[in-house]
Amino acid sequence: MISVTFPDGASRPFEPGISGFEIAQSISPSLAKKTLAMAVDGKLTDLTDRLSNDAKVEFVTREDPRGLELIRHDAAHVMAEAVQSLYPGTQVTIGPVIENGFYYDFYREQPFTPEDFAAIEKKMAEIVAKDSPFTKEIWTRDQAKSWFEKHGEAFKVELVDSIPGDEDLKIYRQGDWLDLCRGPHLPSTGKVGTAFKIMKVAGAYWRGDSTKPMLQRIYATAFASQKELDAYLKMLEEAEKRDHRRLGREMDLFHFQEEGPGTVFWHPKGWTLFQTLISYMRRRQQAEGYVEVNTPQVLDRALWETSGHWQTYRENMFITQTEDERVFALKPMNCPGHVQIFKNGLKSYRDLPLKIAEFGIVHRYEPSGAIHGIMRVRAFTQDDAHIFCTEDQIREEALKVNELILSIYQDFGFTDVVVKLSTRPEKRVGSDEAWDKAEAALMTILDELKAQGLKTGINPGEGAFYGPKLEYTLRDAIGREWQCGTTQVDFNLPGRFGAFYIAANSEKTTPVMIHRAMFGSLERFTGILIEHYAGHLPLWLSPVQAVVATITKEGDDYAFEVMAAARKLGLKVEGDLSNEKINYKVREHSLAKVPVLLVVGKKEAAERTVSIRRLGSQEQKTMGLDEALAALAEEARAPDVVRAG
Repeated sequence: MISVTFPDGASRPFEPGISGFEIAQSISPSLAKKTLAMAVDGKLTDLTDRLSNDAKVEFVTREDPRGLELIRHDAAHVMAEAVQSLYPGTQVTIGPVIENGFYYDFYREQPFTPEDFAAIEKKMAEIVAKDSPFTKEIWTRDQAKSWFEKHGEAFKVELVDSIPGDEDLKIYRQGDWLDLCRGPHLPSTGKVGTAFKIMKVAGAYWRGDSTKPMLQRIYATAFASQKELDAYLKMLEEAEKRDHRRLGREMDLFHFQEEGPGTVFWHPKGWTLFQTLISYMRRRQQAEGYVEVNTPQVLDRALWETSGHWQTYRENMFITQTEDERVFALKPMNCPGHVQIFKNGLKSYRDLPLKIAEFGIVHRYEPSGAIHGIMRVRAFTQDDAHIFCTEDQIREEALKVNELILSIYQDFGFTDVVVKLSTRPEKRVGSDEAWDKAEAALMTILDELKAQGLKTGINPGEGAFYGPKLEYTLRDAIGREWQCGTTQVDFNLPGRFGAFYIAANSEKTTPVMIHRAMFGSLERFTGILIEHYAGHLPLWLSPVQAVVATITKEGDDYAFEVMAAARKLGLKVEGDLSNEKINYKVREHSLAKVPVLLVVGKKEAAERTVSIRRLGSQEQKTMGLDEALAALAEEARAPDVVRAG
């Protein structure tokens, strides 16, 4: 007999060779019916797999996130079968699960169009309705290559050749259709359900190589229930309305053009918003003891070789060579420059922690297809800082950073935050001992944050090449997640540059370097804010806080007086003294997301009042000029300024 242990700690004996489905059936027929797969000793497997040894078994249902991933995985197989059924001669390649859905790459001479989506979805529904079981077979390489060659699947033949020789070659059947796949899979196509939708089609090179054939990538999504799919589609509809690129045009904040791919042309209003963010962060940092610096944009290759960027990050760097054959790189990160500032002059343990901050512009090569508005660019500004400290100071400083980050996000309206520890990647610098220490330090902090009630998690292998990091992911107004701030503990970089301080025992000691960013990229955070607020920015953030609009020419002189008084109080105001009707002015400035319209005319001038109209409201309120401006000036104070009194 073998012993199977369940998540609640209970164990039961079973005959060797029993399948997961049979175990579930023995517990409850209803459990067997709703189970999609099982995790054996933590590894997800087919429900039909058989157990020959003692194991811990957990059953996975539709409510489990792992279940959703399986649904999407199998929906990709169903879509591939549907496409080949409708369009004979189409070759299938790969179809992985991605965030919020899945895709499948096809090779076909005639392009797919959105008009094909309904037919594909209909065929998918028919395949699901057949409820064909997924069955696993182990084939030899010769057997697989022979079958795929016979059926004209050249890409699958290439995939067979790429599978390591010590791995089983798995074939999964669903009815008469089959695919090469590592698995696992649902028990049958019926378990996929009908809560799926094809989203778009795009081009993609085979294996991401521009020298290889262009494929057609069909993107789709699937959910465990129709209710979840409907909610997701509603969220996408709302996201379309909030798209920062469209709002950026309407609000006249920025633009892009071909001559500067992935770089932002900031307009006056957009730059005002950008500088408001910098001013806010500068105040918060200064209050926490950070000193601000500025480091060069272009530095010699030798520095990047010492830091490790040249060996591990070069493909993301912009390189240039001068006439004297010196090789330089535009900085992709600010860290090496900050180490140079730390090294300039002798430092004592009494100087630590030393907190160096910079609003540093960095350049990183992003593929053209990855560039997305101001969310993903090739040149961006980081609210970067590095804390040079002793090992004993890591915990205290990292917790201070955490407190500051959460406070900052709250000021911008983000209260739902998840903190995740990203551990060592395969491509990294430094010894395992150094990584062990850094990860242990951050794990201790993560445990403390979890004890405080914060949501936490682990991202295996997602750390920076020089150290593990805590990543701060915030949720916006429509439920999307954005990874922004980071705290990274680095035992490697200072030592690579020979940085040291004089310890209390008079010994030269290498400092620990805590890398820290709050917004992350200011460009990206600006885009997140625009979408989070749908352009309706809080008054303190708005690049134009009010527009003084006249009803008739008789109000012009008073309008100038109102603007002067508002500016004297620090308000960012503009005037609209055009000959357009007031309803037109209201509509235009509402489209530009101006939060407050101060309407003035002959009557307001005589009474020294203003008629106030708020963005998104049809109501109009008349107030005395001094009272109205004083109230707006108070409302326009930044949250940190209000707290300071």
